[in-house]
Amino acid sequence: MRIIQTKTVLETRRLRLRTMNELDAPFLHKIFQDQEVMKYYPSLKDEKQTIEWIAWNKKNERMYHTSMWIIENLETKEPLGQSGIVLQNIEGQTELEIGYMLKRAAWGHGYATEAAKGCLTYGFDEMKVRRMVSLIRPENEASVKVALKMGMKKEKTISKWDQTIDVYSVTRERENGSLEH
Repeated sequence: MRIIQTKTVLETRRLRLRTMNELDAPFLHKIFQDQEVMKYYPSLKDEKQTIEWIAWNKKNERMYHTSMWIIENLETKEPLGQSGIVLQNIEGQTELEIGYMLKRAAWGHGYATEAAKGCLTYGFDEMKVRRMVSLIRPENEASVKVALKMGMKKEKTISKWDQTIDVYSVTRERENGSLEH
């Protein structure tokens, strides 16, 4: 019998973000089949694509020590969604993107903002990066609000995944730890 382990990456006041594994497939597939949750993504994901998503994240975790992570309620251990830091190619430049996606039942409780801010702190303090971005469709007002609450500002609009995408960014100055935009 193979034991599947997960690693806690970070904790916030209410949330635990941990690495993904194959046992997360049914939970993620349910999210990926929810048309309202996936409204701003190119398409829904089937079971095979969900397994591939988990494998891609596990590979990113091994290679880059960062990926999308499962968000769990710290108290109940209930899975709420996913959030994390992934590498993105933006106009030929590699950037670190903070992403977040919650099941619909978890919307409206501040979990996306809390998880995203945890990822921002992790990126700045643990990974020692200076700049982070979020890629958001302009009409996705809820995600824009999360980016703004992280201190991000809209930088530019690009074309990616055959869609119009706004790039939000935040940069930390190394000297005093303050953020610049």
